Amino acid sequence: MSKKDYETIYETRKQKILEFIGLPQYQPLKIKEFMMFFHVSQEDRPILEKILEDLIAEGKLLRNKRGKFVVPKTLNLMTGTFTGHAKGFGFVTVEGEEKDIFISASNVNGALHKDTVMCRITKPAVGDKRVEGEIIKIIERGPQCIVGRYEESQNFGFVIADENKYARDIFIPKKYSKGAVTGHKVLVEIIDWAEEKRNPEGKIISILGHINDPGVDILSIIYQFDLPTEFPEEVMKEIEDVPAEVADRDKKGRLDLRHVPMVTIDGEDAKDLDDAISIRKLDNGHFELGVHIADVTHYVQEKSPLDKEALERGTSIYLVDRVIPMLPHKLSNGICSLNAGVDRLALSCLMEVDANGHVQGHKIAETVIKIDERMSYTQVKKILMDHDEELITRYKDFVPMFETMEELAAILREKRIKRGAVDFDFEETKVILDKDGHPIDIKPYDRNVATRIIEEFMLLCNETIAEDYFWQEKPFVYRTHEDPDPERIASLNEFLTNFGYNMKGQAKTHPKDMQKILEMIEDKPEENIISRLLLRSMKQARYSGECTGHFGLAAKYYCHFTSPIRRYPDLQIHRIIKYNLHGKMQGEKEQKMFDHVDTVSKQSSLRERRAEEAERETIKLKKAEYMEGFVGEVFDGVITGTTSWGVYVELPNTVEGLVHVSEMDDDYYIYDEPGLRWIGEHTKKVYRLGDPVKVEVLNTNRLTRTVDFRFVDEELEEDVEIKK
Repeated sequence: MSKKDYETIYETRKQKILEFIGLPQYQPLKIKEFMMFFHVSQEDRPILEKILEDLIAEGKLLRNKRGKFVVPKTLNLMTGTFTGHAKGFGFVTVEGEEKDIFISASNVNGALHKDTVMCRITKPAVGDKRVEGEIIKIIERGPQCIVGRYEESQNFGFVIADENKYARDIFIPKKYSKGAVTGHKVLVEIIDWAEEKRNPEGKIISILGHINDPGVDILSIIYQFDLPTEFPEEVMKEIEDVPAEVADRDKKGRLDLRHVPMVTIDGEDAKDLDDAISIRKLDNGHFELGVHIADVTHYVQEKSPLDKEALERGTSIYLVDRVIPMLPHKLSNGICSLNAGVDRLALSCLMEVDANGHVQGHKIAETVIKIDERMSYTQVKKILMDHDEELITRYKDFVPMFETMEELAAILREKRIKRGAVDFDFEETKVILDKDGHPIDIKPYDRNVATRIIEEFMLLCNETIAEDYFWQEKPFVYRTHEDPDPERIASLNEFLTNFGYNMKGQAKTHPKDMQKILEMIEDKPEENIISRLLLRSMKQARYSGECTGHFGLAAKYYCHFTSPIRRYPDLQIHRIIKYNLHGKMQGEKEQKMFDHVDTVSKQSSLRERRAEEAERETIKLKKAEYMEGFVGEVFDGVITGTTSWGVYVELPNTVEGLVHVSEMDDDYYIYDEPGLRWIGEHTKKVYRLGDPVKVEVLNTNRLTRTVDFRFVDEELEEDVEIKK
């Protein structure tokens, strides 16, 4: 039997066994009974034995004393990922279970953050209290290498992990210190996990630099999240022959749209331009909208080293001071970027849209295009909103096109709002750095008429393509967003009543219910906080091989098609579409693709989460560094969160900090958890979500990426200058 045949039989049978043991009626079986049930020959018994051994190693099966294979859940055992806490306790997240399992510090039993563990349920959920458990087995250790700060002692050292979810420091014998000194940021490999009460032991494998050296802070986050820093040699070798310009032979057989006026509209500093727009009014009053996306798959061949690396990365990662691209720059900023004035290969979706925003017909085609102008959001905004005479003169041939874009985008937005799409208009943060990477300003990204034009056109294109492939019943990667959990909605509604609002449909929430609340709170003091709570009540969007709809967009069909340079799901969709256009998406190819889209969906969702967390941490880090210059100063702010340990306040510049309960010393405060508020026992002063407050910056901490505030009493601080 060849290696390929063995792997195919292994994977097929393993999947069937997983489905079988997941059935409610499954009863523990011995290996001979498995052989009989699945018609496994004596010759293939080793494959079955390997599958069952692997399922035991993964915590999905146990073997009892009688030799029967038991599903752990039937014995009150669960397998999942451990999330630690600096105070020693933690939580186990089990796939398919909505709520985590609480693990007290005394029941952690040597588990560390991100370990895969098996735990025994010790207390069921009662009321608001979550399920409790005890870790009985560590199935697989988490990250082998951890980033942290080295502290030197006389005969040894220790590393304090950057991620504050490790309860214990890592002990470093002197011989493994690699010359590190106090204050060095290091990458440490754990060599002894020390499952008892001892600290884990490690050896330093890399010194990243001193904590105060420029760039070391971001580099530490890159290593903390295990982000890729370089492309493998085989990938760079593969792209050596990629041309700088499109070859004539590659243009043959494509729909030639080089005569069609089209533009790209992006941020000023964007280099990977993957979408272009064309638009015109038809004689029947309809719009012909063309969304033209870079044909990246022409240069990224399926299963090539480049393709495998792109899937492993899943997405480009936009850190505060750099971009970690999914594809090498030779592609992302070169032949795949829709630069103006040169021929480019594209996958185009040409849509006829009526005056009500409905797509009356569409065509998806491989095309060759030529961009007329590379526009920025700022330029288009100045033309349409500010009526900038200089820009209008400069782009006079395209101004009618921009006006038509604005007209259609308004129609599409109105249609989306009418059907109930939830539109959160939060200010995203842009941190401005100097040449050494130090923050010099924090300001919100500008959302304007131009950004909304592109948003609406991309949304329409993504919906159109998702609906097309849903009805064709082809394998596909959808972007899905599940309905909110009814319990969360019930809690949210309880809070909303404090402000005189009520959201209908708690049993089955419709996005329109949320939209109505957003309309009611518009321009009111509580708008920001209620919007945030609405967002927190919703589930995270993810990729899936099944089309289950997108709650937030109130869309039955949705996908990501428009950014194949920076998102792998888009790349995979392009590949599927092109196979289908050429009649190759059928038979065995189609069946294999159904399995592959599930793999792509899961990997892409995981990588998206990693990217979001890393991006968020770099912003928090630079915000903390920026606020170092404002210690002792007083700012206006709004309460954005309340917890049993204090109150979170956000400043107008989007910096959020904590007023710890120990700093609320003008009274004895009691936390009212259902009301999400703190109440002074004697003064009856109340701190609740959405309240405007004044705070003083007490201190900042780059290592923990936090900012600490204290409340300022207006009557006592009349002479203090307040920062807006």
